[in-house]
Amino acid sequence: MEEYQDRSLRGRVFQKLREDILSGVYKEHDELREITLGETLGVSRTPVREALRQLELEGLVTIVPNKGAYVTGITQKDVHDIYKIRSMLEGLCAHWATEHITDRQIEELEEIILLSEFHLGKKGSEQAEQVSELDGKFHKVLYEASDSRILEHVLSDFHKYVQMARTMSVGAKERAEKSIEEHRAILEAIKLKDADRAERLANAHIMKVMENLHIEE
Repeated sequence: MEEYQDRSLRGRVFQKLREDILSGVYKEHDELREITLGETLGVSRTPVREALRQLELEGLVTIVPNKGAYVTGITQKDVHDIYKIRSMLEGLCAHWATEHITDRQIEELEEIILLSEFHLGKKGSEQAEQVSELDGKFHKVLYEASDSRILEHVLSDFHKYVQMARTMSVGAKERAEKSIEEHRAILEAIKLKDADRAERLANAHIMKVMENLHIEE
């Protein structure tokens, strides 16, 4: 029981630090001190140390012997590679969704699109955040609709890795409008059971995000 709790604690610390790195709370080259993190998270140094080792395996942290752990972050090439791979996987996801999507999921996606259009018309600093959050929800439901636990897990991970870049893209009103239109076109293809068209549209949707962010190798 105690061993299980240790693993669970380590997992929670890992997820929290990973999320903070990917969302920009910790910047590239920031030092991650075990004692400080332990105090902040209310845990001992052991789960923090183990979480940092796991983050190093993911390439998000570099541990320098006798010095400490430093944030590596996501490079421009990492973002480029993730978007290229994601574009193909999103296409596959949309293709499979035409076969497995439920009526409830179609209703969810339609509601998300309507809410996105509503919030896009609002003014203020919260507008971009709300539209970005709804964009994430659209893709989350689409991943679930593929009826593939593995594909859903991989795409969700990729989605987290490019969270900051995605927010910047969707946050721009002109791009947000086009993004919502692309979401609607993908959904219509899925509803018509046109798997090939849904795949092409989903693939192109992610590639347009790359173009908008000027992501190059």
